[in-house]
Amino acid sequence: MLKTLTIAALYDLSGTIAADLFDGKTYPFEVLPHIGGFIKENADRFLAAGYEDKGNFVFIHPTAKIAPTATINGPAVIGENTEVRPGAYIRGNAIVGQGAVVGNSTELKNCILFDKVQVPHYNYVGDAVLGVKAHMGAGAITANVKADNSNVTIRGVEGDLPTGLRKVGAFLGDYADVGCNSVLTPGTVVGRHTNVYPLSMVRGEIPAGCIYKGKGNVVKKR
Repeated sequence: MLKTLTIAALYDLSGTIAADLFDGKTYPFEVLPHIGGFIKENADRFLAAGYEDKGNFVFIHPTAKIAPTATINGPAVIGENTEVRPGAYIRGNAIVGQGAVVGNSTELKNCILFDKVQVPHYNYVGDAVLGVKAHMGAGAITANVKADNSNVTIRGVEGDLPTGLRKVGAFLGDYADVGCNSVLTPGTVVGRHTNVYPLSMVRGEIPAGCIYKGKGNVVKKR
């Protein structure tokens, strides 16, 4: 087991309505093929929790603020007090937690955003899991397909971890912060409380509690 890449190392599962989806799994990429099915199978649960059924397995909490020009395709869940801003495009298989911000022209696809995540400006988040209060600066994206279309392997500090999946984005631990116009290449892992400088191209794992200043230039926070 590569401990720093595990669900337990990256996430506090009390910060997502989808905690049950992680049961019996070791690494976060294991949930990616099951997000849409989880939403469909738990429709009654969302309704019992006060979510409104908008059709096509779209469940939105009545306290969420959805801009008229936002597009939300199911299956999708939008949490309590979350804001979905103008021009946002949620393509489906997306679970957005409480108090989150999905910004203008931001696109989500097959992903889980824990509570209070912010992807507020021109972001692409695909095949990814973002932990509690994770933040992506304007223009930052998660690339999710390799140029040669081969399966993604995560390059961890403790070793390589094959995912067996062709589409894998990034996994941001709780309180991770990614600077503006950065690109997280397929299979990137950013540890808890780690910051990524703006204009970065990130590959592999950046450990928890660090600052990523550039390739080969990662320092521990004081």
